[in-house]
Amino acid sequence: MVFGQVVIGPPGSGKTTYCNGMKVAVINLDPANDTLPYDCAVNIEDLIKLSDVMIEHSLGPNGGLVYCMDYLEKNIDWLESKLEPLLKDHYFLFDFPGQVELFFLHANAKSVIMKLIKKLNLRLTAVHLVDAHLCSDPGKYVSALLLSLSTMLHLELPHINVLSKIDLIESYGKLAFNLDFYTDVQDLSYIQHHLDQDPRSSKYRKLTKELCEDKESVGNLVKLIDKTNGYIFAGMEGSALEFSKIAVGSVDWDYYRYPFSLAFSS
Repeated sequence: MVFGQVVIGPPGSGKTTYCNGMKVAVINLDPANDTLPYDCAVNIEDLIKLSDVMIEHSLGPNGGLVYCMDYLEKNIDWLESKLEPLLKDHYFLFDFPGQVELFFLHANAKSVIMKLIKKLNLRLTAVHLVDAHLCSDPGKYVSALLLSLSTMLHLELPHINVLSKIDLIESYGKLAFNLDFYTDVQDLSYIQHHLDQDPRSSKYRKLTKELCEDKESVGNLVKLIDKTNGYIFAGMEGSALEFSKIAVGSVDWDYYRYPFSLAFSS
Protein backbone atom coordinates (compact mmCIF):
# COMPACT_ATOMS: atom_id res chain seq x y z
CA MET A 1 0.00 0.00 0.00
CA VAL A 2 1.39 3.39 -1.04
CA PHE A 3 0.33 6.76 0.37
CA GLY A 4 0.30 10.23 -1.10
CA GLN A 5 -1.45 13.52 -1.77
CA VAL A 6 -3.29 15.10 -4.69
CA VAL A 7 -2.31 18.78 -4.46
CA ILE A 8 -4.85 21.08 -6.13
CA GLY A 9 -6.03 24.68 -5.94
CA PRO A 10 -6.37 27.86 -7.99
CA PRO A 11 -3.35 29.41 -9.76
CA GLY A 12 -1.03 31.20 -7.37
CA SER A 13 -2.33 29.42 -4.28
CA GLY A 14 1.08 27.94 -3.51
CA LYS A 15 0.83 24.36 -4.82
CA THR A 16 4.33 24.23 -6.28
CA THR A 17 5.89 25.82 -3.19
CA TYR A 18 4.01 23.36 -1.02
CA CYS A 19 5.26 20.39 -3.04
CA ASN A 20 8.81 21.72 -3.02
CA GLY A 21 8.76 22.00 0.75
CA MET A 22 7.51 18.46 1.34
CA LYS A 23 10.72 16.80 0.03
CA VAL A 24 9.14 13.60 -1.24
CA ALA A 25 8.54 12.07 -4.68
CA VAL A 26 6.73 14.82 -6.58
CA ILE A 27 4.76 13.89 -9.67
CA ASN A 28 4.30 17.00 -11.82
CA LEU A 29 1.03 16.66 -13.73
CA ASP A 30 0.84 20.34 -14.70
CA PRO A 31 1.85 20.58 -18.39
CA ALA A 32 2.06 24.39 -18.05
CA ASN A 33 4.53 24.35 -15.16
CA ASP A 34 7.83 24.62 -17.03
CA THR A 35 9.86 26.39 -14.28
CA LEU A 36 9.78 23.85 -11.46
CA PRO A 37 11.78 24.60 -8.30
CA TYR A 38 12.01 20.90 -7.47
CA ASP A 39 13.33 17.76 -9.14
CA CYS A 40 10.45 15.67 -10.48
CA ALA A 41 10.21 11.96 -9.99
CA VAL A 42 7.81 12.04 -12.95
CA ASN A 43 7.08 14.98 -15.26
CA ILE A 44 4.03 15.09 -17.54
CA GLU A 45 6.00 17.27 -19.97
CA ASP A 46 7.82 14.10 -21.00
CA LEU A 47 4.44 12.97 -22.34
CA ILE A 48 2.74 16.20 -23.44
CA LYS A 49 3.34 19.96 -23.23
CA LEU A 50 0.66 22.63 -23.01
CA SER A 51 2.55 24.96 -25.35
CA ASP A 52 2.66 22.28 -28.07
CA VAL A 53 -1.04 21.53 -27.65
CA MET A 54 -2.01 25.21 -27.93
CA ILE A 55 -0.05 25.62 -31.16
CA GLU A 56 -1.04 22.34 -32.77
CA HIS A 57 -4.76 22.53 -31.96
CA SER A 58 -5.25 26.33 -31.83
CA LEU A 59 -6.45 26.17 -28.22
CA GLY A 60 -6.23 28.66 -25.39
CA PRO A 61 -4.64 27.73 -22.05
CA ASN A 62 -7.89 26.48 -20.50
CA GLY A 63 -8.89 24.33 -23.45
CA GLY A 64 -5.31 23.16 -23.75
CA LEU A 65 -5.24 21.94 -20.15
CA VAL A 66 -8.49 20.02 -20.63
CA TYR A 67 -6.95 18.41 -23.71
CA CYS A 68 -3.80 17.50 -21.76
CA MET A 69 -5.79 15.84 -18.96
CA ASP A 70 -7.81 13.92 -21.55
CA TYR A 71 -4.59 12.84 -23.24
CA LEU A 72 -3.10 11.75 -19.89
CA GLU A 73 -6.22 9.69 -19.14
CA LYS A 74 -5.95 7.96 -22.50
CA ASN A 75 -2.25 7.27 -21.85
CA ILE A 76 -2.55 6.30 -18.20
CA ASP A 77 -0.31 3.29 -18.85
CA TRP A 78 2.58 5.74 -19.37
CA LEU A 79 2.08 7.25 -15.92
CA GLU A 80 1.60 3.88 -14.26
CA SER A 81 4.87 2.61 -15.74
CA LYS A 82 6.69 5.66 -14.37
CA LEU A 83 5.21 5.22 -10.90
CA GLU A 84 5.64 1.45 -10.50
CA PRO A 85 9.43 1.58 -9.81
CA LEU A 86 8.76 4.12 -7.04
CA LEU A 87 6.04 2.18 -5.22
CA LYS A 88 8.29 0.37 -2.78
CA ASP A 89 9.81 3.27 -0.88
CA HIS A 90 8.22 6.58 -1.86
CA TYR A 91 5.46 8.87 -0.63
CA PHE A 92 3.79 10.59 -3.60
CA LEU A 93 2.71 14.19 -4.17
CA PHE A 94 0.75 14.76 -7.37
CA ASP A 95 1.10 18.42 -8.39
CA PHE A 96 -1.88 19.19 -10.64
CA PRO A 97 -2.71 22.25 -12.79
CA GLY A 98 -4.37 25.27 -11.22
CA GLN A 99 -7.40 25.29 -13.52
CA VAL A 100 -10.15 24.75 -10.95
CA GLU A 101 -12.67 23.48 -13.52
CA LEU A 102 -10.60 20.30 -13.81
CA PHE A 103 -11.54 19.36 -10.25
CA PHE A 104 -15.18 20.33 -9.81
CA LEU A 105 -16.51 20.04 -13.36
CA HIS A 106 -14.51 17.91 -15.82
CA ALA A 107 -14.05 14.17 -15.33
CA ASN A 108 -10.58 13.54 -16.77
CA ALA A 109 -8.42 14.49 -13.77
CA LYS A 110 -10.71 12.54 -11.43
CA SER A 111 -10.57 9.54 -13.76
CA VAL A 112 -6.75 9.66 -13.76
CA ILE A 113 -6.70 9.69 -9.96
CA MET A 114 -9.22 6.86 -9.62
CA LYS A 115 -7.40 4.66 -12.12
CA LEU A 116 -4.12 5.13 -10.24
CA ILE A 117 -5.78 4.31 -6.93
CA LYS A 118 -7.29 1.11 -8.32
CA LYS A 119 -4.31 -0.09 -10.36
CA LEU A 120 -1.47 0.80 -7.97
CA ASN A 121 -3.35 0.43 -4.66
CA LEU A 122 -2.70 4.05 -3.65
CA ARG A 123 -4.17 5.79 -0.61
CA LEU A 124 -4.51 9.45 -1.55
CA THR A 125 -5.83 12.58 0.13
CA ALA A 126 -6.80 15.72 -1.78
CA VAL A 127 -5.02 18.81 -0.42
CA HIS A 128 -6.91 21.86 -1.69
CA LEU A 129 -4.92 25.08 -1.33
CA VAL A 130 -6.61 28.49 -1.30
CA ASP A 131 -4.72 31.78 -0.93
CA ALA A 132 -5.44 33.28 2.50
CA HIS A 133 -5.89 36.75 0.98
CA LEU A 134 -9.45 35.66 0.07
CA CYS A 135 -10.32 36.05 3.76
CA SER A 136 -9.90 39.81 3.37
CA ASP A 137 -12.87 39.95 0.98
CA PRO A 138 -16.16 38.45 2.28
CA GLY A 139 -17.48 37.73 -1.21
CA LYS A 140 -14.31 35.96 -2.28
CA TYR A 141 -14.29 34.01 0.98
CA VAL A 142 -17.81 32.67 0.36
CA SER A 143 -16.76 31.80 -3.21
CA ALA A 144 -13.74 29.89 -1.86
CA LEU A 145 -16.02 27.88 0.43
CA LEU A 146 -18.29 26.99 -2.50
CA LEU A 147 -15.30 25.98 -4.61
CA SER A 148 -13.89 23.84 -1.78
CA LEU A 149 -17.18 22.03 -1.26
CA SER A 150 -17.76 21.49 -5.00
CA THR A 151 -14.26 20.08 -5.39
CA MET A 152 -14.63 17.77 -2.41
CA LEU A 153 -17.94 16.36 -3.69
CA HIS A 154 -16.60 15.91 -7.22
CA LEU A 155 -13.30 14.20 -6.39
CA GLU A 156 -14.73 11.87 -3.72
CA LEU A 157 -11.42 11.67 -1.86
CA PRO A 158 -10.47 12.31 1.76
CA HIS A 159 -10.14 16.09 1.62
CA ILE A 160 -8.10 18.75 3.41
CA ASN A 161 -8.65 22.48 2.83
CA VAL A 162 -5.56 24.65 3.30
CA LEU A 163 -5.33 28.41 3.74
CA SER A 164 -1.92 29.05 2.21
CA LYS A 165 0.39 32.08 2.61
CA ILE A 166 -1.09 32.73 6.04
CA ASP A 167 2.05 34.60 7.09
CA LEU A 168 1.23 37.28 4.48
CA ILE A 169 -2.38 37.80 5.46
CA GLU A 170 -1.73 41.02 7.42
CA SER A 171 -0.41 42.66 4.27
CA TYR A 172 -3.92 42.55 2.79
CA GLY A 173 -5.35 44.71 5.57
CA LYS A 174 -7.15 44.05 8.82
CA LEU A 175 -9.57 41.11 8.78
CA ALA A 176 -13.18 41.70 9.75
CA PHE A 177 -12.91 38.79 12.23
CA ASN A 178 -10.12 36.84 13.88
CA LEU A 179 -8.52 33.95 12.02
CA ASP A 180 -10.53 31.32 13.91
CA PHE A 181 -13.69 32.63 12.24
CA TYR A 182 -12.31 31.73 8.82
CA THR A 183 -10.65 28.44 9.71
CA ASP A 184 -13.62 27.13 11.72
CA VAL A 185 -16.14 28.54 9.19
CA GLN A 186 -18.29 30.02 11.90
CA ASP A 187 -21.74 31.60 11.46
CA LEU A 188 -21.51 33.26 8.04
CA SER A 189 -24.44 35.53 8.80
CA TYR A 190 -21.90 37.71 10.60
CA ILE A 191 -20.29 38.66 7.30
CA GLN A 192 -23.61 39.67 5.69
CA HIS A 193 -23.12 43.29 6.76
CA HIS A 194 -19.68 43.42 5.15
CA LEU A 195 -21.01 41.89 1.94
CA ASP A 196 -23.73 44.54 1.76
CA GLN A 197 -21.07 47.27 1.74
CA ASP A 198 -19.74 46.13 -1.64
CA PRO A 199 -21.83 47.61 -4.49
CA ARG A 200 -20.50 44.95 -6.87
CA SER A 201 -22.30 42.23 -4.95
CA SER A 202 -25.67 43.99 -4.72
CA LYS A 203 -27.37 41.87 -7.40
CA TYR A 204 -26.23 38.68 -5.62
CA ARG A 205 -27.33 39.88 -2.19
CA LYS A 206 -30.32 37.57 -1.88
CA LEU A 207 -28.32 34.50 -2.99
CA THR A 208 -25.50 35.29 -0.58
CA LYS A 209 -27.94 35.86 2.26
CA GLU A 210 -29.53 32.46 1.68
CA LEU A 211 -26.13 30.75 1.54
CA CYS A 212 -25.10 32.37 4.79
CA GLU A 213 -28.30 31.95 6.79
CA ASP A 214 -30.50 29.13 5.49
CA LYS A 215 -29.69 26.11 7.63
CA GLU A 216 -32.80 24.11 6.81
CA SER A 217 -32.41 23.99 3.03
CA VAL A 218 -28.74 23.12 3.25
CA GLY A 219 -29.48 20.48 5.85
CA ASN A 220 -32.04 18.92 3.53
CA LEU A 221 -29.52 19.03 0.69
CA VAL A 222 -26.89 17.27 2.78
CA LYS A 223 -29.37 14.59 3.80
CA LEU A 224 -30.33 14.05 0.17
CA ILE A 225 -26.69 13.73 -0.84
CA ASP A 226 -26.07 11.30 2.02
CA LYS A 227 -29.06 9.24 0.89
CA THR A 228 -27.93 9.04 -2.73
CA ASN A 229 -24.40 7.93 -1.88
CA GLY A 230 -25.55 5.46 0.81
CA TYR A 231 -23.94 7.30 3.70
CA ILE A 232 -27.24 7.74 5.51
CA PHE A 233 -27.68 3.96 5.62
CA ALA A 234 -24.44 3.48 7.54
CA GLY A 235 -26.30 3.97 10.82
CA MET A 236 -25.46 7.63 11.33
CA GLU A 237 -27.86 10.57 11.61
CA GLY A 238 -27.59 13.41 9.10
CA SER A 239 -24.13 14.32 7.84
CA ALA A 240 -21.19 14.11 10.21
CA LEU A 241 -18.43 14.48 7.68
CA GLU A 242 -15.33 15.41 9.62
CA PHE A 243 -12.94 17.65 7.82
CA SER A 244 -9.55 19.21 8.52
CA LYS A 245 -8.57 22.73 7.58
CA ILE A 246 -4.99 23.93 7.89
CA ALA A 247 -3.67 27.44 8.07
CA VAL A 248 -0.22 27.34 6.53
CA GLY A 249 2.47 29.98 6.95
CA SER A 250 6.08 29.96 5.97
CA VAL A 251 7.07 28.03 9.11
CA ASP A 252 4.26 26.87 11.41
CA TRP A 253 1.18 24.80 10.65
CA ASP A 254 -1.95 25.20 12.81
CA TYR A 255 -4.59 22.51 12.62
CA TYR A 256 -8.32 23.00 12.92
CA ARG A 257 -11.20 20.50 12.69
CA TYR A 258 -14.82 21.28 11.86
CA PRO A 259 -17.89 19.68 10.22
CA PHE A 260 -17.86 20.75 6.59
CA SER A 261 -21.59 21.52 6.60
CA LEU A 262 -20.76 24.58 8.70
CA ALA A 263 -19.50 26.15 5.51
CA PHE A 264 -23.10 27.04 4.74
CA SER A 265 -24.84 27.25 8.11
CA SER A 266 -24.50 28.47 11.64
